[in-house]
This record gives sequence, C-alpha cells and structure tokens, in this order.
Amino acid sequence: MSVRGRSFILFGTLALAFVGLALFASGLAVELFAGWSAPERPASPGALAALAGLCLAALMFAIWFTSVGWLLARQSREQGSGYGDAYRLIESFRFREAIPLLERSIKEGKETAEVLMLLTSAYAYTGQLGKAQATADRAVQLFPQDPGSYITLANGYRLQAMYDEAARALTQAAALEPDQPVIWAELGFVQRFAGDTRGALESFKRAAQHPMPAMHAVRVYYHLAQAYQQAGDAAEAAQAAARMMSAREGLIPWRSSLAALEGTAYGQALRYEIQAIEQALTQADAANLG
Repeated sequence: MSVRGRSFILFGTLALAFVGLALFASGLAVELFAGWSAPERPASPGALAALAGLCLAALMFAIWFTSVGWLLARQSREQGSGYGDAYRLIESFRFREAIPLLERSIKEGKETAEVLMLLTSAYAYTGQLGKAQATADRAVQLFPQDPGSYITLANGYRLQAMYDEAARALTQAAALEPDQPVIWAELGFVQRFAGDTRGALESFKRAAQHPMPAMHAVRVYYHLAQAYQQAGDAAEAAQAAARMMSAREGLIPWRSSLAALEGTAYGQALRYEIQAIEQALTQADAANLG
C-alpha cells in the first residue's frame, strides 16, 4: 500500500470517528433539550442519532487503532527488525547505538531507502564520513527514482559542509517530487550555506506555497521576512514574520540537534542561524508589546 493510501486510512477513519462523536454530542443535546420540555415523550430521532453517532465513533476508533498497529507491524517487516528501535535512538541522538540495529536490518535483506537514510545520518553524526558517503551513494544506486535517496545523499554532503553537492542532490529530489515543501526548504537551507542567496530565496518561495512542519516553516519564513524587508516590501515582510512567529516551536528540534553537530562546520553555521532567528523573534515580541 502506498504512503498516500496509508494516510487516507489513518486520517479518514480518525475524521469519521470525530464525526461520530459530533453526531453523538449533537443528538444528545437535542434529546436532553426535548426531554426537559416533554419528560414523558418516547425516544426521539435525536436519541437515535446520538446512539448512531456513538456506534460510528466506536467503530472508527477501533479501525484506526487496528490500522495503526497493522501499519507499524508492516513497517517493521519491511524495514527490518531493528528499524523501529534505531529510529527512536536517532530521535534521541544516540547514533552509535542505532548503527548496529540498522546494519542488522540490511543483513536481513531490508536494504530500503529509509534504512539507508538513517544509517547515513548515524555514520555521519559519529564521524564515520567515509561510510556515510558510501551508504548515501548506495541509496542512489539502488533507488534512483526515489527522492529519499537524494535526500540521503544531500544529508551526507551537508554534514561534511559540501553544500554545493548537497544542493545538487536536493535539486534532483525536488525534480522527482516537486510538490514536497520540505525538500524545497532543505534545498533553500543548503543553497544559503553555499552562498546562492538568489537560488535560496526561490526555493523558500516554492516551499511557502504548501503547508510544512513548524521546524521548517520557522526557518523558511525567517529568511523570507529578511528578504522582503531588504527589498522594501513591508507587507510581505510582515506576513512572513507573522508566520515565522506562529511556527516558533519549530526551533526546538533544531536547538536539540546542535549538541550532536558540535565541532562541525555545518553545526556552527546552523547555530548562528538559530541565534539570528531567536533574536528576530525577541525583537518581534518586543514590537508587539510596544
């Protein structure tokens, strides 16, 4: 089943569950109101609607939890027995512990683009740059039509501060999946580090055409606000700044990653950028209070 199909099942059943709850609440409210005005009246359509809504919600929640369990089990089979644990370790920046689990998945024959992406990051964050590069190259060799392979390659280049190469890899990923804002955002980030300010601005504008996670939105809209301000476009600058502020919680994962990047050129560049964004947020808060 495709990622889109899985998302449809999860979000569709969850949405129907909430529809059922809403139906239950509205039916119950109607029944209570009617009961107060006519306490002896038999069961009304409101009561039946409330009961139907409750049944629908219960059924959809049961399907949703079953689907989540099935998808997690299926992912473990697809990615290998160590993938889930390795993913959680990498989320907590325990890269050295994740490496043997991911290597085990590959030995089990689960050499997928996702496994290779995590392994590339784990190698790179632990200073094993040669292995990281070889793993990223293998991802592209095995999955040349998967944009994730080029993201993997770009991650390896980026951690080595090879920003031009990372930008070329992300450009290929964007060509394969042009409506993915995270790819455009990541492309803009490395283009900035490579000194391609104009290219970065165009990438940020492409990213801003779609909703994106807060951790990418806060950086994208910061750079857009700066660019619009320099161009003298006050209205666009203000709008971008407002969106940056609404996504401010997106700075948390970037701050958390700085310790793992300590001592690298990329980590230093990212630290300066995060500090600049924090200063911009402080200034915007002060202006609002004033």
